[in-house]
Amino acid sequence: MGTLNRRILTTLLLLLAIDVAVVATVASLLTPWLTPLRDAVDAVLPGGPGPAWWLAVVAPALAAFVWAQLRYTRAQTLAAADAREVNRAEYPDLFERVQRLCQQADMSMPTVAVADSDVPNSFAVGTVGSATVVVSEGLLAALSGDELDAVLAHELMHVKNRDAAVMTLASFLPALTNGEYGPIDDALPGSRGSRLVFGALAFVGAYLLSARFVEAPFGSLAFTLSVAFLFGLTVVLGGVLLGVFTAPVVVLGRSLSREREFAADRSAAKLTGNPSALVAALETLDGDATPTPETDKRRAYDGVRGLCFLPYGFEDDPATDEFRVETRSHPPTEARIERLGDVLREL
Repeated sequence: MGTLNRRILTTLLLLLAIDVAVVATVASLLTPWLTPLRDAVDAVLPGGPGPAWWLAVVAPALAAFVWAQLRYTRAQTLAAADAREVNRAEYPDLFERVQRLCQQADMSMPTVAVADSDVPNSFAVGTVGSATVVVSEGLLAALSGDELDAVLAHELMHVKNRDAAVMTLASFLPALTNGEYGPIDDALPGSRGSRLVFGALAFVGAYLLSARFVEAPFGSLAFTLSVAFLFGLTVVLGGVLLGVFTAPVVVLGRSLSREREFAADRSAAKLTGNPSALVAALETLDGDATPTPETDKRRAYDGVRGLCFLPYGFEDDPATDEFRVETRSHPPTEARIERLGDVLREL
């Protein structure tokens, strides 16, 4: 577990470093239009030009960016899985099991959600201060007793190890690049042309602020063409750099993914004291799973499937006609069962 904890911490620090690079890059791209704000900050706060700007604007922007990633990714993941938070009155047996396992693990009880899907699966998604364990209706129907406890313990270990929160953070940029996430569309619900509206408003704002640094007369054709060129160049560079920053996030997510599954299996087996129950659950669920089509590996995973107990997600017939960046790599079920055999021998 010590190795996993170090890897989780290292991954988190590297993800935060990438977020710093993203925020700094955005601030640099927007520098021509943010000059008035930057001059005002430098004039008010001590430290001279530069340091005051980073302290007063960029640092809070980084904190807001990380917070928004976690909250947005959690909400989008739950929505993609068609999962809703449930209470004890609706699922008394499920709550009793989760509460008992949390007491055994000496951890706070996370939020519990149930996905409206007949496909048996589960996952854990986390934010800075909370986490949610999701199980499908199919899982509750397929498993009971010790096997269900074993799967729930596996998800709870993701929460306790904090890797659920780290993987939630690692989901944002790849999903944004894939087109799975559309923050602008979500911010302007009901508007089919929300991106166009947002882009038009952004261009108008840039047009007005460009009067400070574009030398052509305001409103002239030369002025308009200059602003349009700068605005377009900024958008294109932003898109290219988004892909550049996504690449190391994908590598980090994949490097942690396999190890976190093995570690959660091991911890769950030790928590329940019954590795055989988790082996039985893996065999049952993997045997009933809808096989993932043997297609281009770039299409093998999406945000939900990568977080799940088994990587087939919640869909009976997973779509494969869209480009996907493979952000996670589940270990084969056979390898997980073999590792659990080692735990059984230890116990």
